[in-house]
Amino acid sequence: MLPRLLLLICAPLCEPADLLLIVSPSHPTEGSPVTLTCKMPSLRSSDAQFQFCFFRDAQALGPGWSSSPKLQIANMWKEDSGSYWCEAQTMASKVLRSWRSQINVHRVPVADVSLETQPPGGQVMEGDRLVLICSVAMGTGDITFLWYKGAIGLNLQTKTQRSLTAEYEIPTARESDAEQYYCVAENGYGPRPSGLVSITVRIPVSRPILMLRAPRAQAVVGDVLKLHCEALRGSHPILYWFYHEDVILGSSSAPSGGGASFNLSLTAEHSGNYSCEANNGLGAQRSEEVTLNFTGRRSTRDPLRSLPSPVPQEFPYLNSPTPGQLQPTYENEPREQSVAVHGRQQHSSEQKAQKPWGHIWRTSLQLIRIISVVCQWDTGTLKMLALDHSFSRGPDFCIV
Repeated sequence: MLPRLLLLICAPLCEPADLLLIVSPSHPTEGSPVTLTCKMPSLRSSDAQFQFCFFRDAQALGPGWSSSPKLQIANMWKEDSGSYWCEAQTMASKVLRSWRSQINVHRVPVADVSLETQPPGGQVMEGDRLVLICSVAMGTGDITFLWYKGAIGLNLQTKTQRSLTAEYEIPTARESDAEQYYCVAENGYGPRPSGLVSITVRIPVSRPILMLRAPRAQAVVGDVLKLHCEALRGSHPILYWFYHEDVILGSSSAPSGGGASFNLSLTAEHSGNYSCEANNGLGAQRSEEVTLNFTGRRSTRDPLRSLPSPVPQEFPYLNSPTPGQLQPTYENEPREQSVAVHGRQQHSSEQKAQKPWGHIWRTSLQLIRIISVVCQWDTGTLKMLALDHSFSRGPDFCIV
């Protein structure tokens, strides 16, 4: 209200004179400073008692009337565009006014949008703070920043501020935050996207589980023991170490999931406690111990074969404070067949003599030992004589 009142009062008294408004620079960009100078070329040093005031669109600028013929504007923005002039007032209250000057403040479009992360490199520990920093190399005025997650572009947040950078924060990074991200910046000249940035959430390994697998319920010297170690959580790759009584047996790396295994041919010294360790560079974790006790050696002689039953193929030992009861695992394999031996006795009026004939036919699924089968007639009764030095696992046939 006051500026308008001043203009109404000044209107009949003001008259254009040799008064100039100088704008420097004449074509300012947003964010840059501007100096306004009210100059009277014909002003004599004896007439130097003047008060000056600067206006934009009927609004007085700065402190109002002042003895300084200059006004410094620190930052010009798009909304500061308009019609400017200055006035000078003599001691006799005579007011002089300059011609109007149109000042257009130019906005710089955003360019070179980039997305950076804190911590750098796009890798963050699970549970730590993650910050996505969107920046523009140039651009003026109010800039709108938008953050997106994934290829489908899920909008996470939107901020509008007069700044070249803006931040989006994830206070506690989780495994589900591992994804590709990008940001977009715009200030009225169209959106400008950044490139994609991949975020990796590093997860320390959990305590691994150790399982021992033996070929039989009671392991013996000479058996091959399989040690399998697996951490159910943790970023890959994971390096696994295997121990017997805290002595390193060996190591194996797992570039992806599934754990790692180590085979050990048992000797008499291999009874005792086993454990494994998992490490992915974020801290090592040790499994609980698994105890394996075994005695004796593999038998060199097997009893004569009888009708077989399913044979356990593998016996696991799980890591727990005390070893659990062993449960055999059966595989779907064909059962051994036992074929009865049939003989056919032929009668003749000429003779009832012992008559050997026929031949032996053997088939085998798995060679264990070799057996000889001899078929003969003995007073009308068919007998099978098994010699202990040979045996064939699988069906044996004696065809007469």
